[in-house]
Amino acid sequence: MVGSNNSTTMGSRDTHATRVLLLLLAVTLVVSSSCGFISYRLLMAQLAASVLDQPLGVFWEAWTLLEHGFYGEMPSARERTYGAIRGVLALLGDPYTVFLEPQSGQAERERLAGTYGGIGVDLWRDESGAVILSPFPGTPAEGAGVQAGDTLLAVDGQPVDAASLEEIGAMLHGEDGTAITLTLVRPPAPPFDLVVVRAQISVPSVSYRVLREDPAIGYLRATGFTERTAEEASAALQALLDAGIVGLVLDLRDNGGGLILPALDVADLFLDEGVLLYEVRRGGEETAFRASESQMGPGLPLVVLVNGSTASAGEVLAGILQVRGRAVLLGEPTYGKGSVQLVYTLSDGSSLHVTAAVWLLPNREPVGPAGLAPDVPVASESTPEDVQLDRAIELLLTGE
Repeated sequence: MVGSNNSTTMGSRDTHATRVLLLLLAVTLVVSSSCGFISYRLLMAQLAASVLDQPLGVFWEAWTLLEHGFYGEMPSARERTYGAIRGVLALLGDPYTVFLEPQSGQAERERLAGTYGGIGVDLWRDESGAVILSPFPGTPAEGAGVQAGDTLLAVDGQPVDAASLEEIGAMLHGEDGTAITLTLVRPPAPPFDLVVVRAQISVPSVSYRVLREDPAIGYLRATGFTERTAEEASAALQALLDAGIVGLVLDLRDNGGGLILPALDVADLFLDEGVLLYEVRRGGEETAFRASESQMGPGLPLVVLVNGSTASAGEVLAGILQVRGRAVLLGEPTYGKGSVQLVYTLSDGSSLHVTAAVWLLPNREPVGPAGLAPDVPVASESTPEDVQLDRAIELLLTGE
């Protein structure tokens, strides 16, 4: 009996204690919820007075709640802004309407300009991940003593082992006349510092030569279209004509495009009249681009080499010459991009590429997703010989 009474008393105390704990927990939850609710109401009241009635009110509502309530570490405001822009662009379903952060945007602007402030080196990572340099001839890097095969360890004391090649390139670029310190390794010597003064570096988009296979054939290659391409192509073509060529191979393989007006200027070198291109904007607004009244090398036989990486302005140039009957296309089908992107530089140096129009060739046909079909299909081969170039030479010499 004694044991029974003690057991009953202990059970009653446990039950009472449990009830007290549950009550305290409930009160705590109510208070916490009330405080959170009150904070939320105050926050929403502040927002309502400013942004909730705006078109992007819901966006700012979510943004503010995340800033005030997210438990984990928030990305920076810039990272969130860039992420939001990319999210909106993804809804468009257009792979060519893109956003570039300031570093990438600057690199794109320099590429299209064909010049940049820097030291003039090519860089890549070897199989071990080391950053290897090779100076371009006649550049500040070569003049300061950078040698092909040097390993780059740091730029101005900042290690580059964890940086991307794009980030390293941005570190090397800068205003003309400014100095930069490279920390290099050149085995078996220990690491050493080398000071290089930046200068204006020109990156040619055109190369040319008289072919050794037949001195009567000229070869002109355009890797892209920058602000300098038309001038470079005109000078190259004149040099080849002065050398006495009677046929030309225009190599647009792996030409990813660039600025459209220089591409049209190159087309104009081979045409003396008529429409080169139609540009059609939203709403049907149309602009026709026409050739000038003169050309270089009238009647010069022309073969254009193309492949699956000939894109955008590159395939527009090829398509113009093909449709106008001025050249024979040889190689593989092109990439298939006939849209126009306007490039806007934003206030922080980032860039927005916006698809704003489509291009139509002189026959009013677009460059469709299937690309351009070559007149003479020739597949590339993994051999030291350039079978497509060899076939182009044969075609120019024999006509078949």
